[in-house]
Amino acid sequence: MPKTIRNKYEECVSFEKLLLAHKKARRGKREKRDVIIFELKLEQELLELEKHLKECTYKPGKYRKFKVYEPKERIIRAASYKDRIVHQWCVENFIKPYFVTQFINTTYAGIEGRGMHKASKDVQKGMRSAKFKWYNYYILKMDISKYFQNIDKRILWEILKRKIRDKKLLWLIREILLSTEGMKGLPLGNYTSQMFANIYLNELDQYSKHTLKCKYYYRYMDDIVILCENKERAKEWLQSINIFLEEKLRLQLNSKTRIFKDIQGVNFCGYKINEKRMKIRHTSKCRMKRKLKRYTKLLKQGKITLPEIQRSIAGWLGYVKHADSFNLRKSMFYIEG
Repeated sequence: MPKTIRNKYEECVSFEKLLLAHKKARRGKREKRDVIIFELKLEQELLELEKHLKECTYKPGKYRKFKVYEPKERIIRAASYKDRIVHQWCVENFIKPYFVTQFINTTYAGIEGRGMHKASKDVQKGMRSAKFKWYNYYILKMDISKYFQNIDKRILWEILKRKIRDKKLLWLIREILLSTEGMKGLPLGNYTSQMFANIYLNELDQYSKHTLKCKYYYRYMDDIVILCENKERAKEWLQSINIFLEEKLRLQLNSKTRIFKDIQGVNFCGYKINEKRMKIRHTSKCRMKRKLKRYTKLLKQGKITLPEIQRSIAGWLGYVKHADSFNLRKSMFYIEG
């Protein structure tokens, strides 16, 4: 794979590739109104989109803004379905083949074959290795303050331009970046935002692994864990990372950033992890208990069906199965295994 993207845009603009992007974008959303409307004139819509992309006349539409409250209150900006197809097409044809392949092995968010479960298991494996190597060690746990809101578009643009030499692709990415006001912040909810956010912090990943030589370094989006041989090394790395973030990426660590002894374990990707076991965090248990109470009420009122409830909690059950959670699942769902 070449290090830079050159003259790839036009060969990737095709009805077939846009159709594939549509099929990926609609996964789990086939019953949504905007998807149904789009599919009523599918061929016409995709041909028109192909024409606009080829002629560089594509303009992103307006975002639909709403709040979510789990796991915390956040503002989501949802792009139109047509724009989501463009985002999917851009990521699949350019971001994944050229950028993701350059990421370190211990970054996990939004990368096929990795994810939260692999991240948590790799951290536990690293903790066992650190225990064997140092016996007593320290954990540096870092979290970026309001990460998506504070990504500097100018810095991101310069990072992207180092690898992209295709003028038409740069035009498209510029349109996506400028689809929201201001030069700071990426909209939560965009597929491109997730990937751009990963590319942005890949700068820190490379610095931590290759300059600081952090052997046990793990990142899931803006949540970072480093295992250190002693407290002095942890403080040294924290100071260096703080300076790098502020000077190179215009970011700051938040108040959750801590240095603590290995005996305390670490909260990462929703799990409480130590060398011997992995447990579900108390906050996650409480959220699911609240959700089950709400579902019970809605079921009695006839406002939700049992299959709908089962679909809703299936993901959570898949998540807790990776932890030491048999008794928890048995008490909450009366299930076996």
